Amino acid sequence: MIGVYRPGDSPLHRMPAGPKLVLLLVSIVAASVFVRSPVQVVIVAVVVAGLFAVARIPWRVVVAQLRPLVWMVALIAVFQMLITSPARAAVVCGVLVISVALAALVTLTTRVTDLLDAVTRGLGPLRRIGVDPERIGLLLALAIRCVPLLAGIVHDVSEARRARGLQWSMTALVTPTLVRALRTADAMGDALAARGVDDV
Repeated sequence: MIGVYRPGDSPLHRMPAGPKLVLLLVSIVAASVFVRSPVQVVIVAVVVAGLFAVARIPWRVVVAQLRPLVWMVALIAVFQMLITSPARAAVVCGVLVISVALAALVTLTTRVTDLLDAVTRGLGPLRRIGVDPERIGLLLALAIRCVPLLAGIVHDVSEARRARGLQWSMTALVTPTLVRALRTADAMGDALAARGVDDV
């Protein structure tokens, strides 16, 4: 999962889950829309680092949250440099890392149950038009789980590819990643079905 809750008494720990989720969404959208240069990426990254310091999250924990992104970010950077420019690649990759870091900060300072409860409460009024808040909360939990899980799969496959001397083969990266991702999705689907979660 992105982050594993770390108990604490910092202002970020004490902030209710609902406002934190709203600020997370607003921050990610704002970074995606307004960050347009590598300098701005650095400024925002410093601010995010300051938030981790305020929350008293050890740097080794921060690094552990971002490490699975390395190969994914590298692939995106290469692609962006080929079709745009190095500056644009730095912005795209920087915003991606910042977004994941912010999500990790929220989950490191908030219990998952509190997050899901906040989503369920916030979507409660939509029951009248057929929205199932509990299911939306479940989707959020799965999203929180699956994004870093996929990054971890890419990292593991890349390491195996390098060990076999195939570091320049995209087929050796994409095919095993796709297979493992599908197997993981099947396993998660089976686990959800076993707990009574289906499309009924």
